Amino acid sequence: MATAVKVDEEAKSRLEELQAEIRLRTGTSVTQQELLSHLIDGAYESREDVIGSFRETVVPLSESEKEAMRQGRCSSGIETDEEDIDEILYG
Repeated sequence: MATAVKVDEEAKSRLEELQAEIRLRTGTSVTQQELLSHLIDGAYESREDVIGSFRETVVPLSESEKEAMRQGRCSSGIETDEEDIDEILYG
């Protein structure tokens, strides 16, 4: 049995925005009721998790794909930390 839920205009707008983003990024149309149910379940840590939960499939890398990625790596022999990376990226 569905029950009406009153929300303020800002919350309604944010809900509609998230609903549209889910449709745009996943191709899946969800009702606001479905979206609220997902949010209320609390099983998601981030907005990305909520959006991803509406994707029809999740395709993890196969073991052969993971191995191919590992083989493409090589060590320069130089240890790099976060500060080094920040300096390289941001100057």
